[in-house]
Amino acid sequence: MNRRVVITGMGVVAPNGVGLQEFTHAIKNGLSGIKKDPELARLKFSCQISGTPTISTEKALEYFTELELRNFNSSGILYGVIAGLDAWKDAGLEINEATDPDWDSGTIFGAGTSGIEKFRESIYKIDDFQTKRLGSTAVAQTMNSGISAYLGGKLGLGNQVTTNSSACTTGTESLMMAFDRIKSGQAKRILAGSTSDSGPYIWGGFDAMRVCTFKHNDMPEKGSRPLSATASGFVPGSGAGAFVVEDLELALARGAKIYAEILGGNINSGGQRGSGTMTAPNAVAVQRCITEAVKNSGINPEEIDAINGHLTATTKDGFEIENWSQALGLKKDSFPYINSLKSMIGHCLSAAGSIESVASVLQIHENFVFPSINCEDLHPEVTAIIDANKVPQKLIEMPVNIVVKASFGFGDVNGCIVFKKFEK
Repeated sequence: MNRRVVITGMGVVAPNGVGLQEFTHAIKNGLSGIKKDPELARLKFSCQISGTPTISTEKALEYFTELELRNFNSSGILYGVIAGLDAWKDAGLEINEATDPDWDSGTIFGAGTSGIEKFRESIYKIDDFQTKRLGSTAVAQTMNSGISAYLGGKLGLGNQVTTNSSACTTGTESLMMAFDRIKSGQAKRILAGSTSDSGPYIWGGFDAMRVCTFKHNDMPEKGSRPLSATASGFVPGSGAGAFVVEDLELALARGAKIYAEILGGNINSGGQRGSGTMTAPNAVAVQRCITEAVKNSGINPEEIDAINGHLTATTKDGFEIENWSQALGLKKDSFPYINSLKSMIGHCLSAAGSIESVASVLQIHENFVFPSINCEDLHPEVTAIIDANKVPQKLIEMPVNIVVKASFGFGDVNGCIVFKKFEK
């Protein structure tokens, strides 16, 4: 249980950047990936903007064969495979072509749904008596574990291969599950991450709930406004983030690049008791998740350089800041920097925690704090608790040692993870 756990590779498919280089440039410069969505407009959604990654056929063919793509219709698996294989290559690892699986390596790759577009296609073809035209991969694309199954097969993974699903906490939870498996000695390396499908069949329910913004359809890049007094709901998004999470001794033995160390974290649920419901967090559980994560990591709150919050641009942003302040015992100028990647990419649902964790780790590795855009008019509920300068609106270049990332999901589930700059 004394094993140290580090991150040796990362991959990302985000609305504002596909690949680490493009994504890093975007978050440093506050570049939004939110655009007008013609399909949402055609379907008369209230929210007609989205954060959708752009993947060309040529790009897809770098990761799939033409045969694999022939009847392929799953944006979530597409994003997840690209991010996952990129992370594997970034870690300096080769794809296993041996007859036997790699028993030491596995994947825990989360998803909210799988192949929602393939489900729609299936329904129409079945209703039109065309079941035989679905193709032989319809099941693999639509089973929830489709993403981990695809990655496990492409990499020849022989350890645990599974998919977790915990709403918006999925990505953060997958990292914690990988951390626990390596810490306990059950695996030496886990490809962890999460993905989310794109499109109206994923986002329609949220639009119906009226939790998505409708006031910025003509100004897409201004639409996602976490921490802002003029926030009017979240912008739906999608994509994937991936990490190679590895036992430190193994990483050092093979001379791997180390992005950061995972010190610890916490996963819990508010049980939909007290203030908690299916769609609202229980403040007691949120605060407990944060304090236990800090305690499990062996750090003091004063050591935290930056927090990458959940912060969705709904009415709950001020509530989240209050929970952070209460849990850490910090406020006003003693509070760490806090930012929200959702200001640039929207809310990527089950992929949110993993994409945002990539941004969190990049801040440590490259010594910067990325800006939260569109919050020039900070909400009074925020500035009543923390100083305005703690929400960076421009890039800050500074040494970053510890970053805390949290996600809070539907079902009253919470996840918090602590990253630290690696030191031998």
